[in-house]
Amino acid sequence: MRIDSIEALEAIYGTPNLASTAKVTDRVTPHYRELIEASPFLVLATAGPEGLDASPRGDAHGLVRIEDERTLLLPDRRGNNRADSLRNIVRDPRVGLLFLIPGSGTTLRVNGRAHLSVDPALLASFAVDGAAPRSVIVVDVEEIYFQCARAVIRAGLWDIARQAAPGSLPTPGQILATLSEGATGGDTYDREWPARAAKTMW
Repeated sequence: MRIDSIEALEAIYGTPNLASTAKVTDRVTPHYRELIEASPFLVLATAGPEGLDASPRGDAHGLVRIEDERTLLLPDRRGNNRADSLRNIVRDPRVGLLFLIPGSGTTLRVNGRAHLSVDPALLASFAVDGAAPRSVIVVDVEEIYFQCARAVIRAGLWDIARQAAPGSLPTPGQILATLSEGATGGDTYDREWPARAAKTMW
């Protein structure tokens, strides 16, 4: 049976309780600041004419800078140059952020609107080892709240015993070689990737 109305959905799930709604605010509170500053990893969700995108973002040097209680700054570090998220933001400013904190079951969600800045001083302020990002994602916070730990607990996300064993998964080189019919990827790609990544991390 397909659920195709809010009324049908609420008949199954009911409505949120006070704890589910009291945690929601439109600004970065002191507690939410602590969670953001403790997080080295987030998933950035965007939408555009071609569809949806969810992009991982990580940084050991401070993932997000809190400009003020309603503004977050996320440097766009080096990646694969697909720029899917950036293309989306230019055309549709709506974004969602999901912050993860290693060792903690609590996650943090931010919804808002974003734009890209290439202000030279701002870019320079995010430089690492002399390398500045090519743009900074400026997020205007509209909604922020923590998510309970159930999903992380169910996943055993930080449980070392549940981590994938080295060599048990397909490698990027293997995947590329298969999908490109040998035009790229393979053992050479996997072997050279660590050194290549180290030179282009920032």
